[in-house]
Amino acid sequence: MKTKPDLSFWKLWNLSFGFFGVQIAYALQSANVSRIFTTIGADPHDLSYFWVLPPLMGLIVQPIVGMMSDRTWNRFGRRLPYLIIGALIAVVVMCLLPNAGSFHLSISSAIIFGLIALMMLDTSINMAMQPFKMLVGDMVNEKQKGLAYSIQSFLCNAGPIVGYIFPFLLMWIGIKNTAPSGVVPDTVIWSFYIGAAILLICVIYSLIKVKEWPPEVYNEYNGVSGTKEKGDANVIRLLRNAPSTFWTVGLVQFFCWFAFLFLWTYCTNTVAFNAFSTPTVETVSGISVNGKVYTGKYLILNGNKIIVNHGKATEELQAIAKESFTLTSADIASTNSDGTIEVNDADTWNIPAGAECHFEKTTVLDASSQQYNNAGNWVGLLYAVQALGSVVWAVMLPRFRNRKFSYSLSLLLGAAGFIMTAFFTNKYMLFIAFVLIGCAWAAMLAWPFTILTNSLKKGNIGAYLGLFNCTICLPQIIAAIVGGWILGILHSPGDIAPEYLMMAIAGISLIIGAVCVIFIKEKSVEDVKPEETPAISENI
Repeated sequence: MKTKPDLSFWKLWNLSFGFFGVQIAYALQSANVSRIFTTIGADPHDLSYFWVLPPLMGLIVQPIVGMMSDRTWNRFGRRLPYLIIGALIAVVVMCLLPNAGSFHLSISSAIIFGLIALMMLDTSINMAMQPFKMLVGDMVNEKQKGLAYSIQSFLCNAGPIVGYIFPFLLMWIGIKNTAPSGVVPDTVIWSFYIGAAILLICVIYSLIKVKEWPPEVYNEYNGVSGTKEKGDANVIRLLRNAPSTFWTVGLVQFFCWFAFLFLWTYCTNTVAFNAFSTPTVETVSGISVNGKVYTGKYLILNGNKIIVNHGKATEELQAIAKESFTLTSADIASTNSDGTIEVNDADTWNIPAGAECHFEKTTVLDASSQQYNNAGNWVGLLYAVQALGSVVWAVMLPRFRNRKFSYSLSLLLGAAGFIMTAFFTNKYMLFIAFVLIGCAWAAMLAWPFTILTNSLKKGNIGAYLGLFNCTICLPQIIAAIVGGWILGILHSPGDIAPEYLMMAIAGISLIIGAVCVIFIKEKSVEDVKPEETPAISENI
């Protein structure tokens, strides 16, 4: 096997530069998805369900791209074809997602549109992300891997910082930060437009500057015989033969990514409620008739009066209830030009005259208020502070003699940050909380893949890295499914949902993850060359 040649700094830079644009797209998604869905009318109890899609797409896409790219050879290269497809889809969807509330759709239709756009965006981000992680392993020798991963780590943190602060900067230069009820503000919409443009530029730059080795050259430098690298495509066999670190680190990963899903889901509303005194509005969640509650996306009285779920309550119901009337609950409803209403997936009941009727009301944050949108921009700043804290702490991590101790300590610091976020009411004090959260983030990005890659053999690295992403995706899927249920248990009917308590639960999850670090068995730090330690971003 021939030794891979040394690459200049700028060639190493070019291998990872596209990560900058991909991470901007990821940052805009993670910081603004809950804000977008809240704005277009989603119930706070449903927010976590929307977050099922990103990790689900990662669970499906990452292993497939990892294994397929191990075996792909064509005129565009081995890894780059997946970058091209993923990036082009991401650019288009980034221009559509923030406009979910701008197409004059009903609340349910806007949410469905947003969900489809979110699914496509995360799929494309995952597809575009994988090639950059693998190009370093393909083309960089062991001596330069430390520098290559350092460059990649820098770009992975610089991209999110830029993406996180876009809405705040655009507001600062005068872009409108409020919009009519149900419409996403221009600061968010234009942030996605600019992010899409930067992603496109980064991808074009990568395609021009990066030239993958042809199969015969790759084989010479990586000790592979034949035209393709030999690897195991049987997922069951790969999992059965996985090193023990795959499973023990995966256990820690479960509690870490469970916690961070709650951060992305509930942070905006927590900060808006605690630190920005966002006003609340009373909304209709259903109609109670003689003690029985009827709910639906649309509640229609006498076939001609639509009361939108989460629309402001009126007092007309009591007047209507003096006579008999029909009540229709529909998931889909539309008003024709002549004023008639068409419904799908609907049930209708005849309500007798004089029935005891009243609205079931829910209190939610006013997502169209100036305070809420200021809080949304502030959360972007907090995420940027988290990224900066992560960069600084990542420099400190190698200085610890005991890697497991530094891993556990980092998660405990992050847990403290989560709990502070749950209860701090001063927006500036939240900077401290997010610096601590950044410590946990740095360890989550560096140590799991360091420990795993040091235990892997050549031939199935791409497949194992793809499968290891399941330890990131599955806990997020579980957190998204149970999040609304947990919030429902904590929620008193009629009061505003206590989303700040979900942040405290996330902190407890990180504490459990810190304890689980003791189960990891790995090589001692002295057995691992520092230059082979990757510290790459693994954002799903």
